[in-house]
Amino acid sequence: MKYKAVIFDLDGTLIDSMGVWLQVDEEYLSKRNIPVPENLFQDIEGGNSFVEVAQYFKDKFGIKDSIDEIAKEWTSMVEKHYKNDVPLKNKVREFLQYLKENKVKIGVGTSNSEFLAKTVLEANGVLDYFETIVDGFQITKGKPNPDIFLKVAQDLNVNPADCLVIEDVLAGVKAAKKAEMTVFAIYDEHAEIEQNEIKKIADFYANNFDEILEIIKS
Repeated sequence: MKYKAVIFDLDGTLIDSMGVWLQVDEEYLSKRNIPVPENLFQDIEGGNSFVEVAQYFKDKFGIKDSIDEIAKEWTSMVEKHYKNDVPLKNKVREFLQYLKENKVKIGVGTSNSEFLAKTVLEANGVLDYFETIVDGFQITKGKPNPDIFLKVAQDLNVNPADCLVIEDVLAGVKAAKKAEMTVFAIYDEHAEIEQNEIKKIADFYANNFDEILEIIKS
């Protein structure tokens, strides 16, 4: 195996959770009697850090709560889903086991929070596979900046050139390329609108983890 480390995005890559976040965003605004725009995130690129998205909501909708208060409320709303009804993507467990058996280091680079990442990975019984989780609170600039992935590589003590990133959204693919890492994109229905652009930038585009495993083994 030519990669010394594999770095995963979380939402939409390891877990099938993007629908949960859309639901939470709508509930959050509805509680404040704020109409939900049809294109809620049209003014912000996907992949931004937890803090950046909270700032976006605060500015766009005039939210009086602090960034910390917004983040805490979102965390509370999402936690119950992550504990109970957010599954791994198909064949993730088998893929992680293959990496472990081949002594490949494994990390997570997510715009989500470390707490929620650990919550959902533990609920699905795979937390122990990961040596480090770098979240959107640990870096200043989120994806498409490379900071998250570079920090994961640093934690794993692996040169960026020896890392493979697996991502589902355009901002994450761009971040991995800026970090000078190999990036494989994986299909997620919530990133379909970006699919053509993702295919142009990623080193490989896969419909599922079986296809990625086949490439890695070849």
